[in-house]
Amino acid sequence: MTQLEAGRAANGCSLASTKNTASLRCTFCVNAGQIRALKISFECEHKMIRTPSFFSSSWLMVALGTAGAIATISVAAQNPLELRPQGSITSVPGQTPDLRSVSRQIIDRTNALRKEEHRRPVEPNPRLSEAAAYFANYMARTSRYGHQADGVEPASRANRYGYDHCIISENIAYQYNSAGFTPEKLALVLVEGWKESPGHRSNMLDPDAIDTGVAVARSPQSGYYYAVQMFGRPKSKSVAFAIANRSGTAVAYTLGDEHFPLPPRLTRSHERCRSAQLALLPPGGKGEAPTVQPENGDRLVVLTENGSVTVRKEQSR
Repeated sequence: MTQLEAGRAANGCSLASTKNTASLRCTFCVNAGQIRALKISFECEHKMIRTPSFFSSSWLMVALGTAGAIATISVAAQNPLELRPQGSITSVPGQTPDLRSVSRQIIDRTNALRKEEHRRPVEPNPRLSEAAAYFANYMARTSRYGHQADGVEPASRANRYGYDHCIISENIAYQYNSAGFTPEKLALVLVEGWKESPGHRSNMLDPDAIDTGVAVARSPQSGYYYAVQMFGRPKSKSVAFAIANRSGTAVAYTLGDEHFPLPPRLTRSHERCRSAQLALLPPGGKGEAPTVQPENGDRLVVLTENGSVTVRKEQSR
């Protein structure tokens, strides 16, 4: 935006500005150097003043495995549905970024953050990308904002576009700047905004997410940019394993935050979306708890060795 100089406006209004900020309160005003009246203060503000805005929200759904089954539990951290202004904004001509480039840069910046935090990169998934594109365009078209703006949750949108999920999470945000954006700038402000929010950052760094879909859409009416970032793990990547008690004595174990008894000669199956450490609890609660990290397809066995109960991975034959 061209720097605005301190100026005078019609009908006693005044305009004061610096290189990066400006304040204007009037019914009719004049843009410095143009000497012409504008309609109302709302339009005048958007014609003359850089007014960036950022708002974001995050949502998480995890299918948590129980013994022998997958149970779906929704955990949402949401803001109430918000209706953005739908009226046309006459803004200073600015840069309109290539939104596909913005989406790619959001993925690259997210993976750079994951690398810093020792996480594996997420890969673009075409089905999640379609779901994200649908929702970004929906919010841009309707100016309705929120994880349920279209009446359904992110997990339902993922299902609609064929992503059979075990884990789904979603970050959304909107951004506006009357001076426009370069692709680099728009991607930067969106990712930095999410990084600074605990809920969004948690989604970005989820160690069990392996897929992502990102889309950005611009409202032709308001000029707002709406961004959707989805993360997922398909059901095909769930962790399924079994544990059998061959020790001849009743034992118990923990799996993540859950506690399970295991009588002699019993085998229990688990299927989970997230990997978790299994700890075999020592009899009487004394001594160290043997631990193992189950992987998909494992068969664990509880045995008695040298007078102590332990757990091993059974070698496949």
